[in-house]
Amino acid sequence: MLLIEQLTTQENFTSNEQKIAHYILENLTQIPNMNIEQIAKQTYTSHSAVVRLAKKLNFEGFRDFKIALSEAAYNKRYTQEQVDANFPFEPQDSSDQIAKKMADLTIETIKLTQLQINGKLLEDAAAILTKANRIFLFAKGDSQIRSRSFQNKMIKINKFLIVADEYADEAWTAANLTPTDCALFVTYGAKSPQHAKILTYFQEKRIPSVLLSGNPNAALNQLATLPIVISQNEYDFLKIGTFSSQIAFQYVLDTLFSILYAQEFQQNLVNLKIKHALLEQGILSENPTP
Repeated sequence: MLLIEQLTTQENFTSNEQKIAHYILENLTQIPNMNIEQIAKQTYTSHSAVVRLAKKLNFEGFRDFKIALSEAAYNKRYTQEQVDANFPFEPQDSSDQIAKKMADLTIETIKLTQLQINGKLLEDAAAILTKANRIFLFAKGDSQIRSRSFQNKMIKINKFLIVADEYADEAWTAANLTPTDCALFVTYGAKSPQHAKILTYFQEKRIPSVLLSGNPNAALNQLATLPIVISQNEYDFLKIGTFSSQIAFQYVLDTLFSILYAQEFQQNLVNLKIKHALLEQGILSENPTP
């Protein structure tokens, strides 16, 4: 029987041993940093009671017992668990449990997204963005926050993206695009009627568009020049937050930026050094070198 199972079943444990076992299970991740006196004090037992429990579990003494507990604590902290993307934590969870579950959700989401990524699609998307004179972002709510992060990164490679939805004037903005521009739509549900109208217009005018969504059945997928679908186990509305979808979008957009950066890696590196010097010691620095 595993150590954690022995501490949980508490077979033939005395009342003091039950107290110690319960405390260890509730504070497993803190045990590696505690000594025997601290455990005895926290459980209102004694040094000898802790040692007796260790020996009952077939350890020579507290030192070996603590090493095994440290391994169990490590496994608990770093072994990934399945997490509900819509309700990833429970009201009774401790802060440590919530932190662990959010870490697991992030890792699980990125792994699932990576499995769905099509390298050729991302290369094609990068080609569309590279060729465009102007890039317009169509995104609302949380997706716009992810898009703005992408916008900020693109400045580093001298690409200045325009947020079309910024002032709820996306229709007027869309009317000004030309075939030399491109549009990037970021929307998890991909159900916006306005986006459908805009993409229909772009299709008619041969204006290239990239759609990043989480809905494989969305009608918008048929309207976009290049649809990229990354689906997650996340509902549209019944959820605590848009954790999974936005982690996925951030990962895809970061990957897309990295592909664009790598295409001109040496030149971008040279430009980075020049700009860094300008901002740190040049005229644009807060404290320019005289």
